[in-house]
Amino acid sequence: MTDPTSPGSASPATQSPADSLGAPKTYKLFVGGAFIRSESGRVAAVHDTNGSVIARVAEASRKDLRDAVTAARGAQPGWAGATPYLRGQILYRVAEMLDGRSTQLAAELEACGASRQAAIDEVTESIDCWVWWAGWADKITQVLGGVNSVAGPFLNVSTPEPTGVVGLCTAAERPLAALSSVLAPALCVGNTAVVVAPLDSALAPLTFGEVLATSDLPKGVANLLVGSHTDLGPWLADHDDVDALDISGVSADLAEDLLARSAGNLKRVAATNGRRSPQTAGEFLDLKTVWHPARL
Repeated sequence: MTDPTSPGSASPATQSPADSLGAPKTYKLFVGGAFIRSESGRVAAVHDTNGSVIARVAEASRKDLRDAVTAARGAQPGWAGATPYLRGQILYRVAEMLDGRSTQLAAELEACGASRQAAIDEVTESIDCWVWWAGWADKITQVLGGVNSVAGPFLNVSTPEPTGVVGLCTAAERPLAALSSVLAPALCVGNTAVVVAPLDSALAPLTFGEVLATSDLPKGVANLLVGSHTDLGPWLADHDDVDALDISGVSADLAEDLLARSAGNLKRVAATNGRRSPQTAGEFLDLKTVWHPARL
């Protein structure tokens, strides 16, 4: 990781999302590989700890969410069909590009209230997360799949396959690490994703869209929205073209509502909380079991 404290590198404390233009930057949503303003035209101001406006972010609408799901569904067959080795290489490229933007991301986290050291640590953790899951991309099948013992002259083999489109509601606390820890495992195993990050910590997640756009990740594989979990979460749960939902970042009351809504369309729901374990990726996998006559 680029060390923001090293000589010759700009200090996060001296950088501002307003940059040299003299006006707050407007952060856009990342949908289908493009940076878009909200269909509704809504823009929210982001304030620093002193109450000053440091940036503006496009606030996603329900239409933006539907467009993101459409983009994710269109990209899913191609991403699932890529070799696990290729997916791992692309995830590692995400880590490399994240490393190249580490100073900017640390500055944005600091501007939104994190201490300087906490911001640096969070960026480092996020880079490590993408490297970790990149390494697992071509190993998940061996760990979660296998040959099953059955009675009779049959060979019974279980193979994990991507669930499809995954909706991810990420936490406001440590937003970059929270996003990375749920998005990386979903992508690692061939799913595509629609991420809803909260407005009050949206700067680093939306800048992460710029990282994804330059990392060889195919268009539509990951789509980043910011908005209210209360407004957008139920639409993710109700959407019949969303196959799974990670509710790690929502309140307990909203989680209960999303579970009830997801039961209506048999959507898989998990709260992985970013655990680094093959079983975390397993939450976004289906097991296909094949019976075949065994050779005697």
